[in-house]
Amino acid sequence: MPIEMAIRDVLGGSPWRAIDNAPKQQIAILPAMIAALNGAFDDISRAMKLHRVWVALAHEDIGDQHRRTTLGPLWMLVNYFAFVGTFVFVFVTDSTNNPGYIAYVSIGMLVWFYLNEIISMSVSLFQREASFIQGTTLPLFVYVMRLTMQCVIRAAYSMAGCILILVLAGYGLSLNWLQSFPGLLVILLSTPAFITVFAFLGAFFPDSEFIVGNLMRVGMFFTPVFWVYSGQGGIQKYAYHWNPFTYLLEAVRDPITTGIFPTHAFAVTGLVCLIVWLLALILLGRYHKRVVFLT
Repeated sequence: MPIEMAIRDVLGGSPWRAIDNAPKQQIAILPAMIAALNGAFDDISRAMKLHRVWVALAHEDIGDQHRRTTLGPLWMLVNYFAFVGTFVFVFVTDSTNNPGYIAYVSIGMLVWFYLNEIISMSVSLFQREASFIQGTTLPLFVYVMRLTMQCVIRAAYSMAGCILILVLAGYGLSLNWLQSFPGLLVILLSTPAFITVFAFLGAFFPDSEFIVGNLMRVGMFFTPVFWVYSGQGGIQKYAYHWNPFTYLLEAVRDPITTGIFPTHAFAVTGLVCLIVWLLALILLGRYHKRVVFLT
């Protein structure tokens, strides 16, 4: 302590100023975080009051995408059947040649297509909505909910196809299906948060659109969407246990394919969604007024 006192006398203050100021810095951060959360909740509240706007815009987007096609939105159902059929009948092996594999792939594809779409499309969201953002005073969360609604509508067609495949595969409606609803609900409620986070990522780092797109394409093969993990070692072990998408899939798939509620997968899914929501609220609160300068 004598050395510390001598240094203090020479310098005219504490030699550990950074440490001494740490509590003050933490106190200063707290109001900023509270202000950011208040700004986020205000933007979300105003957007929810305009629910008719983003619902109508989402339906218009779906209609425009299939305006001159013969099947219209049913092409989304055809696309789902094509992918599931490919992985079930082309990539089938001795270890996956069982009745449960059809359900395994069908549900895995349903959840993965939804997650892939919300993440891939959200990176360029603010660039696509640049004219609205610059020319209107709509809350930023309106555009988030517009994309959310689009993805939910597309997923509804895939879900109809998934239910049909499960019934034809011998998985009739049962109480096990009800155990999948909590996982589906958590993923659905976290969709705006995922979109918000990746939309800001794309706004601040335009190159992330290509990075995220490539990672999601490769990520499908590192996620147990169509391959079954049976205790293998190597890359599959780490791809299964350390991949957050694994738990998002299992929270929905396991109740139907195994008849057991996946407590661990559901807990991890809930934790991931809470973290993403917290990050989304902070980003929305701090930067929702700056996006106009980035588009």
